[in-house]
Amino acid sequence: MRRGRAAGIFITGTDTGVGKTFVGTGIARALAARGVDVGVMKPAETGCSMRGGTLVPQDARDLLAASGADDPIDLVNPYRFQAPVAPMVAAEEQGRTVVLARIMSAYRRLRKRHEFLVVEGAGGIMVPLSRRRSYLDLAAAIRLPVLIIARPDLGTINHTVLTVMALRSREIAISSIVVNFSRRPERGAAERTNPSVLERLTGIPVLTVPHGCGDQSLLAGRLR
Repeated sequence: MRRGRAAGIFITGTDTGVGKTFVGTGIARALAARGVDVGVMKPAETGCSMRGGTLVPQDARDLLAASGADDPIDLVNPYRFQAPVAPMVAAEEQGRTVVLARIMSAYRRLRKRHEFLVVEGAGGIMVPLSRRRSYLDLAAAIRLPVLIIARPDLGTINHTVLTVMALRSREIAISSIVVNFSRRPERGAAERTNPSVLERLTGIPVLTVPHGCGDQSLLAGRLR
């Protein structure tokens, strides 16, 4: 690893439910297995369950377990909410505001603790954290290369190209696009052609995660 270089990846999706945590935990686990000191971060998590009067950020906990790190959960996940909506909306329902500076403070602390960071967003890159800030703003502040997770079926070309355009509008580096088949084994015409079409339209390397594949060693190997 080059000293002074921010080593890590920011994972975003083209939509919710496309498998960001599935891929993120796989990458963290694969890197840790190779001896990399990997840390993880889920800046804001919504849809958390309430257990014993405490909100449980399951995605953040899964990422942390996959990495093998011993960081405090409040550092890994500075904001958590029960309502399954955008962080801005969930915070406003509680009279709160998600503050980018608080997230960045946690990020900088994690940056000092680990060789490599896996940071996972929520939903897509334009999901609002607050009235003035979105995950696009967070990605611009963190300046890690972005890994875009896309679903394989009809509609993904539009969603993915728009995500690429948004990131490029802020001059944010894009590592790769991952078309994730983990939840959709069917392969119709759209599923067969979307990966190659996305690569041709965007000029970005496109990888696929086959259905039932939990080994993300290939993805992890391309990130370092």
